[in-house]
Amino acid sequence: MAKSKAETLVIVESPSKAKTINKYLGKDYIISSSVGHIIDLPKSRLAIDIENGFKPEYITIRGKSKILSDLKKQAANVSTVLLATDPDREGEAISWHLSNVLSSKNSNIKRIEFNEITEKAVKDAVAHPRDININLVNAQQARRILDRIVGYFLSPILWKKVKRGLSAGRVQSAALKVICDREEEIERFIPQEYWTIDAQCSSKGKKFTASLTHYKNEKIKLVNEEETMKVVKALDGKQFVVTEIKKQERKRKAPAPYITSKLQQDAANRLGFTSKKTMLVAQQLYEGIDITGLGPVGLITYMRTDSTRLSDNAIAMARDYISKNFAPEFLPDSPNIYRAKKSAQDAHEAIRPTDVSRTPESIKNDLTRDQYRLYELIWKRFVACQMTPEITETLTVNLEASDYLFKATGNKVLFPGFTIVEKPDKSEKNTIPPLKEGDMVDIVNLKYEQHFTTPPPRFNDASLVKFLEESGIGRPSTYAPTIDTLLKRYYIVRSGKQLVPTLLGKIVNGIMTSNFSSLVSVDFTAEMENKLDKVESSEINWVQMLEEFYKPFKELVDRAESNIEEIKGVLDEETDYICDKCGRSMIKKLGRFGFFLACSGFPECRNAKSLPLGKCPKCDGDVVKRSSGGKGAFYGCSNYPSCDFLTRETPSERGCPNCGKLLFVRKIKGRGEELICLNQSCNFKIELLDEAPGIENSAEADEE
Repeated sequence: MAKSKAETLVIVESPSKAKTINKYLGKDYIISSSVGHIIDLPKSRLAIDIENGFKPEYITIRGKSKILSDLKKQAANVSTVLLATDPDREGEAISWHLSNVLSSKNSNIKRIEFNEITEKAVKDAVAHPRDININLVNAQQARRILDRIVGYFLSPILWKKVKRGLSAGRVQSAALKVICDREEEIERFIPQEYWTIDAQCSSKGKKFTASLTHYKNEKIKLVNEEETMKVVKALDGKQFVVTEIKKQERKRKAPAPYITSKLQQDAANRLGFTSKKTMLVAQQLYEGIDITGLGPVGLITYMRTDSTRLSDNAIAMARDYISKNFAPEFLPDSPNIYRAKKSAQDAHEAIRPTDVSRTPESIKNDLTRDQYRLYELIWKRFVACQMTPEITETLTVNLEASDYLFKATGNKVLFPGFTIVEKPDKSEKNTIPPLKEGDMVDIVNLKYEQHFTTPPPRFNDASLVKFLEESGIGRPSTYAPTIDTLLKRYYIVRSGKQLVPTLLGKIVNGIMTSNFSSLVSVDFTAEMENKLDKVESSEINWVQMLEEFYKPFKELVDRAESNIEEIKGVLDEETDYICDKCGRSMIKKLGRFGFFLACSGFPECRNAKSLPLGKCPKCDGDVVKRSSGGKGAFYGCSNYPSCDFLTRETPSERGCPNCGKLLFVRKIKGRGEELICLNQSCNFKIELLDEAPGIENSAEADEE
């Protein structure tokens, strides 16, 4: 008996997604993967016919010919081709390209999409195929062509004027400007001294804390020790009298389910994930995890979204779970509805679990630690978003002595509401004993402290994503790649969790802001995103949009090429290090991964090595950065193998005040960081409060 031929070819983007879908569809389906984009613009040239409607010249991506050939053979042997790429602009464009190249082999090609990889969602999508949405495709094409034009014309200017290998981009350059602007604020900041006084109070055997706020009904500001001690002296031996008590009941509503940016922010703040790591792990959860007894299962909905909307089925699923697992008062009478902001595309739902009964604990053994922690974050937020508010009582007590007013504020949880699932850091603070107006309160102790105003903090992944989102720069799919590109170009480095601009980043930003100020401005970048959204909704024509952009942009480029002064070699620095191969001096140069040492005799001598960071804690050698493949960087001694020193602690830029060896940064759980000396005969350490020194002068050598 002849083997029956499959009737339908389903093409997805990734092999792992194909594996998950395969178990939902029967033997009449072949599930194949394009492994991402298969058609794109060539890397080596502009490939945009600007004079003829910005017509792009697409080619098969290098290395994808075999995949495309296999897909053509499969398409020729089935009755129907279903394109099941991701439900967004990029996915629509991939489907459009596939449709174009496969149409000669099969004319019956349709598009399907699903927001979650579950049996119901996949089968519903197969039952309701549609045509390619050309508006989505045009929005993607417009973005791709726009970014190609910007990169193609600006990057060569940086190559010519500064250094080969640099790049500029519409979104990345705007993000770099944001980071550099913040650094300038920090550098310009002048700290101002101020003092605070807190009183430890006692009433009826219970202690609480109150803070000085006013003197003779005027807000008080203590700017030096002399003024502070005057207050302390005036209160010596005094008692407070309670002059006013205010009680206020507050309701804190459950937070909305996750969108991409909020997930990246919380994963950064709570789990310590970079934006890139968050999206990588979320992709794994979306495409499918092998669950014991079930096989591959898609655990969350699509992770690139700016909509807080939930489907009726999802809301019903959450409410049913809450009613069965919590007391009735935790379930609101009607569902909590969350409205997306005006700029949200609202194409698909918020990020949520595909099945709320699949609790994090029930599948913990099937997940990696990172997968479990991110899934738990998403699962808890989804359940919490459909629960009743937290109710707290805020108590404010005014206490007076010698015309000085102190305030004590305390919170008490009356009903936990959604926080029973998504526990806050602290809901109850400074519990105040029962008091009434006119009561006398003892002053047990006065604590006075000197402080200095602090500059605005540097951006980290969470705060930068928040800023980009609120400013309308980029979209959910671009936040993580933008940060990653800035790091790869060595325009910024990580110092602890902070994103710090390098000297190279400042130079590139200076060139961009001086010559292309309109292009890198927040308002312009946000407006371009708005226009791309209008292309998607067919409100404007994508070719017209590009025409309006191109003419003033090209004028800027032409002016800049003649105005920008060449500064090649400005980052090179002579050193006292001698080349161990030819005896010439070594030069500190900047490569793709940071600074390194290169022989001044290049190209006759191509010797290059890592830049010494400081003195080795174990011998007279230097600490240098090394790489261990996929396991990341570590630091070791230049005298290896005779010296076996190595560590993954991050080097600082400081020497030890006791022994002169290099100090390293070590994280203290729950308290920040400390500087430590790894010299066993020294063991110097000091806790860092508001600073997180890192390193930005290490790298592997480029071949120039």
